[in-house]
Amino acid sequence: MARYEDELSRKRMQAEGEHQRGRNQELVKMQEESALRQEAARRASEEQIQAQRRQTEREKAEIERETIRVRAMAEAEGRAHEAKLGEDVSRRMLVERANAEREKWEGYGLAILTDQNKMVVAVGGITALAAGVYTTREGARVVWSYVDRILGQPSLIRESSRGKYPWSGLFSRGISTLYGGAKTGSGSQARKVFGDVILHPRLQKRIEHLASSTAHTKVHKAPYRNMLFYGPPGTGKTMAARELAHKSGLDYALMTGGDVAPLGSQAVIPDSKDIVLALATNRPGDLNSAVSDRIDEVLEFPLPGEDERFKLLNLYLDKYIAQAGARKPGPFARLFRKQQNRIEMQGLNDEIIREAAAKTEGFSGREIAKLMASVQAAVYGSQKCVLDSDLFQEVVDYKVAEHHQRKKLAGTEENLTKSTTL
Repeated sequence: MARYEDELSRKRMQAEGEHQRGRNQELVKMQEESALRQEAARRASEEQIQAQRRQTEREKAEIERETIRVRAMAEAEGRAHEAKLGEDVSRRMLVERANAEREKWEGYGLAILTDQNKMVVAVGGITALAAGVYTTREGARVVWSYVDRILGQPSLIRESSRGKYPWSGLFSRGISTLYGGAKTGSGSQARKVFGDVILHPRLQKRIEHLASSTAHTKVHKAPYRNMLFYGPPGTGKTMAARELAHKSGLDYALMTGGDVAPLGSQAVIPDSKDIVLALATNRPGDLNSAVSDRIDEVLEFPLPGEDERFKLLNLYLDKYIAQAGARKPGPFARLFRKQQNRIEMQGLNDEIIREAAAKTEGFSGREIAKLMASVQAAVYGSQKCVLDSDLFQEVVDYKVAEHHQRKKLAGTEENLTKSTTL
């Protein structure tokens, strides 16, 4: 019995211990769940506080923006009101000044109308002034036409560096004669560029060599060598001839084949110590054999390559776009001519210009100059005086299509001519 009671007692104590451990575990679990709930509540409360803070900051920023906008509108309205007041004052002053001038001239007119002697004198003075101006103008026109007919340059000369009359550039030619021997060669060496002419490097070097040799020929009084420049139209033949004359220290005179051809054999000159004959043509096969036999140097002017077209585009971009409106007219020119607007360039870079140079294959230098003139016209025809890449590429594409259409039409006309001849 004692052992049995002792065993029951141990079992009872064991059961109570297990029951106590179970209750302890439940208490621990409840405490953990309570801690988790408290943490979740704390986090939710903190998130709510942060959300309210962000909402408050947004509302504050919105209020600040609205305040700035209202302040800016008020300032703009104030400036506009001040400007309007200034305009009103200026307008009122101009009106008062105009009224005063009108009253003054009305007083003069009334005095003349009421005084017969003054009226006669005024009418007579105006009539005499008009007659004097008309007589002087017509007399000067008659005298000038007479002088022009006697002393002017020959009608065959289309353009000359000497000017139209014998005394044109007399002083500069005297200085050139005085210092000619030493400065002719140095001047030709100092000026390495060809103005608006962009040529292939080999051709440009050949022309520079010819200019140098011609300058030395002038110094040594030896016979000059005649030249033939041939190639497609617009490749810079005539411009190169001008530059060659300038670099050689010579004057030049331009004549067209249509003026010289009727002279027949008299139009052909031998080699001379005074004249260089430079022929420029796009049809070298049509030259008379007597003319071809007197040519010493033959230079071909091909269509510009991609590098030359890139340089030409940059050259005329600067001439027609960047420099447009940069030169200000004089005080008298402003009275009769409107100031040219400056053009703003946006987004144009070497890559876009290089792409345009690739597209304009087959273009001559003259066609590229006309292309850039069309770009300038398109800019001035737009609402804003701005040249961007889109407008530039649009004009380039249009002129390229126009170039191909012209070549097609020229080929059609040539075929029709051949068919008619056959």
